[in-house]
Amino acid sequence: MRKRQAKKRPLLPDPKFNDQLVTRFVNNLMWDGKKSVAFKVFYDALEIVETKKQDAEKSALEIWKDALTNVMPHVEVRSRRVGGATFQIPMQIRPDRKVSMAIKWLILYTRKRNEKSMAGKLAAEILAAAKEEGAAVKKRMDTHKMADANKAFSHFRF
Repeated sequence: MRKRQAKKRPLLPDPKFNDQLVTRFVNNLMWDGKKSVAFKVFYDALEIVETKKQDAEKSALEIWKDALTNVMPHVEVRSRRVGGATFQIPMQIRPDRKVSMAIKWLILYTRKRNEKSMAGKLAAEILAAAKEEGAAVKKRMDTHKMADANKAFSHFRF
């Protein structure tokens, strides 16, 4: 690379929970620069989670963090050309990439759900992911299966 790597900008914590991870999630949830709408959707979803949760001692934010942890992949496959053939090579994932992949998958499969409002969709996906079910967790399982199936090519790591 000719230019140096861009430095990470610090994220401001969100106003309600004072948590940077919430801000990162809301930034990914946001469309057309409408951050206040994205925050409203997220907070409404957490209120719905609060009403529907079975675990009495956990807060809605802790359930959301558990859901995010359950969606986080630990290994992924990367393509690498070796002598004209392309191999899918399983590799460990950097911690910040784990979080961003989990956030993106959770939001992607939230948008594909069939509930009425976006807050309802997000709450349902959070509750499903917290119980280790739902489409986002299935995506993580598929990624892990793919890496496991290609374990034989792990000696091609770069």
